[in-house]
Order: sequence, then C-alpha cells, then structure tokens
Amino acid sequence: MNIEVNNKIIQAQAGDTILDALKRNGMSVPTLCHMKDLFPSGACRMCVVEMEGARNLITACSYPAAEGMKIKTHSDRVIHARKTIIELLLSNHPDDCLYCIRNNHCELQTLAAQHNITERRISGKKNDYKLDISSASIVRDPAKCILCGRCVRVCEEVEGVSAIDFSGRGNKTIIETAFRKGMNVSSCINCGQCITVCPTGALDEFAHFKEIHTAINDPKKRVVVQHAPSISITIAEEFGLAAGTNVIGVMNAALRKIGFDVVFDSSFTADLTIMEESAELIHRIQNGGVLPMFTSCCPGWVKYAEQFHPELLPNLSTCKSPQQMMGALIKGFYAEKEGIKPEDIYSVGIMPCTAKKFEAQREEMTHNGISDVDAVLTTRELAKLIRLYGIDIHSLQPELTDNPLGTRSSAGNLFGASGGVMEAAIRTAYFKLTGEEMKDYKVETIRQDKLRREMSLNVAGLELNVAVVTTFLELERLLKDIKEGKSKAQFVEVMACPKGCISGGGQPIVPSPEAIKLRREALYDIDDKSAIRVSHQNPFIIQLYKEYLGEPLGEKSHHYLHTHYQKRDVLL
Repeated sequence: MNIEVNNKIIQAQAGDTILDALKRNGMSVPTLCHMKDLFPSGACRMCVVEMEGARNLITACSYPAAEGMKIKTHSDRVIHARKTIIELLLSNHPDDCLYCIRNNHCELQTLAAQHNITERRISGKKNDYKLDISSASIVRDPAKCILCGRCVRVCEEVEGVSAIDFSGRGNKTIIETAFRKGMNVSSCINCGQCITVCPTGALDEFAHFKEIHTAINDPKKRVVVQHAPSISITIAEEFGLAAGTNVIGVMNAALRKIGFDVVFDSSFTADLTIMEESAELIHRIQNGGVLPMFTSCCPGWVKYAEQFHPELLPNLSTCKSPQQMMGALIKGFYAEKEGIKPEDIYSVGIMPCTAKKFEAQREEMTHNGISDVDAVLTTRELAKLIRLYGIDIHSLQPELTDNPLGTRSSAGNLFGASGGVMEAAIRTAYFKLTGEEMKDYKVETIRQDKLRREMSLNVAGLELNVAVVTTFLELERLLKDIKEGKSKAQFVEVMACPKGCISGGGQPIVPSPEAIKLRREALYDIDDKSAIRVSHQNPFIIQLYKEYLGEPLGEKSHHYLHTHYQKRDVLL
C-alpha cells in the first residue's frame, strides 16, 4: 500500500503500523516506550504524528498504516507536542546529569538536546524516592524513572518473571517490587534485562569499583582476573569498533596495564564444565538418573528454578558455572601451585551478566569465609575502568592470557551464544560414547535463531534428545510439553537472556538487533578458525585432570567443581 509522509509517497506492508512503515523506509520518529516485537502500548506519546483528517495527533507506534493516509512527522504542531512531553518529564527529574551513570547515554537527555530544550519552563515537585541498593546485582533509582514501562514489559513479557510492576494511580504512579520491599527479597532473577532497556539512569548494576581499586593497590594481594567468552567480542563496541570485533589480545594488555597481576580466560573452565557436564549426562542416562538434566551455567536460571520450580532442582546439573569453577581453581589449584594463601588472592570476574554478581556472593560459593570470586565487573564496567586508567586500547599490542588456566578450545568460547553450551557438550559426549570425533562439529539445528530448538541424535545406539531455550516464558512452554509427553528432551540448555550471554544484562546497550547478530557470528567465526574445537582436546584441561583433579565426577572434581541448590522463598 502507498502512504504519503511529508509530501513523499512510501510503501507500507499489510499489518504495518505507521512506525513500522517509517523505519522500513529509512525514516524515524522518537520513541521512549516502544519495544520491538512487543505489542505497542503508546504510553509515552513521543512518537505522535499529524494525520490529515484526524482531530488529534496519533501515535505512530500503535496506529495501523492504511492506503492513502497523509502523515506529517515533524510539523510545528508535532514538534511542539513532543517538546512539551519532554519538558513535563524533566519537570520533576533530578538535575544531576553530571553525576548520573547514564550521562551522554541517556535517551531523555538526547531527546532534550534534539528538541533544543535549554531551560526549565515547567517546574514540578521533585519525587522523594530513595535508592534501592538491597540487591547484589541491580540498583534502582525511582527518582529517575519516567514510567515508560520498558522494564516492566521486558521482565513480564520477555523474561516471564514479573518482579516489578506499576503501582498507584495518576501522579502517584511508581514502578516497584511487591509490597515496596527491596529487590533482594523480590522474585528478581538479576538478569539485568531491565537495565538494558531503561532509557534513563533509573536502573544500573551494583558496582564493585572501590573494592577492586583497593585490592589492586594492596601489595599483599595477588589480584587475578578472568573474562567470560563473549567479553572480547562485545567490549569493542564501547570504544567505537564494529560489533563482533574480537579484541581479546588488546583486552588482556589493558587488564595488565590497569594492574591485574594475572589474566585468565573463563572459556578454559567452560571447557572444564563440558568435561564434567557431559560425564554427568552420560552417567544419568546410563544409570537411570534424574532426567531431563538442565544446564546450570546461567545464574538467572538457577535462581528462577529455586523460586518457581524447586521440584526441578534435582534435574539441574550439579556443575558450577565457568565463573565459579575458575574461582574455585584460582583459590585452590592455582594458590597451591604458586604457594599463596587463598585469602591473599583477590579474584575478579568480568562477565556479560549482572546475575553473576549475585552468584559470586551465594553461600554455596563461599567456604570458610572465603568467596571463590570476590568481585564481578560487567562489560560496561570494564569499559569504564579502562577509561578511568587512561588506557588507549587502539594503541595497545595484543597479549596472551596466562596459563595454566588461560588456554581454551573454541567449544568453550561458544558458551557466549545461546546453544553454545549444548553444541560443545554434544561434541564431547559424542567422543566419550564412540571414541571418535564428529565429522562435522557444527550442529546447525542448535544454531537456529529461535527461542527454542530441539533435536534428536543417535550416538552409538544411544538416542539423545536435546533442547535449547532462552527466556522463561519459552521455558514454561517447554516444561509443559515435557510434562504432557510432547517433548522427549533429556538434556536442556537454559539461558535467561534472549540470544544468550551476548545480549546479557551487563553488555553494551545496543540500539539494534543487528549488533547482537554480529556478536554471535563472531563467536562462530572464532570456532570455525580454531585449531582446537573440542573441550576434551584442550591440552591444559588434560593436564589439569592428570595432575590435580583425577577424573570427571571424581572426588576432587566434585569438591571444586560441583555444588547444590535449594528452594528459595520470595514474597511474590
């Protein structure tokens, strides 16, 4: 169909909203509440346009395109309306942009600049809300909330958790947790997807900068850092490089310039996870163990299971996540090897995930008062740290990670993408059952760009049914199908965030899904070009078992690499 926009004819498709048609034709109008692929709410009114024949301005995000309609996207009336909306939002907004964590990255600030708002024409009563710093992962500042509803929608309609919602009416409306309690006692799973969609500084990660600075400047501390598989292909975006650019060598160099004494790669313990998890899966299948077995790498999923499905806790793999395996080895194996007391090591994780901050402080990950991982930085926080130390990553020469916990296979590196854990596990499980390598390591069904993927493999006469799922709305559908016998899944990979860790709550905030796609393709490209593509061929993994751990699922492996979980009560 044809519609006229600003005196020019553009094409629209059946089912398009005006906003869809505009974007497809390289045009745009500002939005604050709109979320791609979710039903439009029209709450913020920023996308209003003028339509010939209509008495009032209409919202482009929710109004269907129709043949012959004539639209003005930037008429005087439209610009005045948008400017008034912004001024009303600013009327009771805190004036602390200089100190705000989203300064220069705030959508409200950007819109104010675009609409040439240089003075306060409308004054309102400031909201007297207190910071919620109760969570180990997420900080809430309700005073900066503009009630766009994005955080509520991503929590409910994408993740399926509903930890926060609108409360009150009129000018008393606020977004909050159940009974206005702290995030720490809410049903929040700490995934941080609310942070990635928030247009202002109302949501942020809980920072560990101070503790890390203190440790780096303490001559008695050996400060050891590990970085997750996806970090090297997402941190580049924070410094103006193309999405998917792999800067692992430069990142290693930057970490050493900051002052970290040792740099390890969490992909090494991702390989270790595969060795343990594949052995656990085979043991369960062959010995009548609890099935289906679910992965336990995602701390958001583990907390979700503890809260909403405690009956599934026996189904969870007992393997710790790669971050926690690395933490345990650093303060166990590495400490012994270097002759250092565990309490003299300060262990830092750099993760794509805000839930890792919660995971690091779990009781199960602390022994004799010593945590396996002392502090966690997100990708965004690492970028801030690099800038704080005045490091120009564009001028650094690449450096290797340290060994023996720094060499990884590309299978371990795949953990950054949804399906990566499953694909890596299939490769090693196939070898353990047949004694032969797979002819083609790529598992195309697992790599499909869907929230849920299922397939069946015949490995040495053993039928292996696997499933990969992201977000808990989709997980609930899978659980229903398993219960009704529609799915025969024996092994299930679960990740809280859509697309996996590459779109985790601690990653650079991305304006388009294309960047997420490029991140995933970068991980697959690394895998295609790698010399070692299976975890069981990693020479340092083989050496670690031979010299220290013994065998997968052995006594020492269980002590360092496995854990347990229990039912967790929350208010709602």
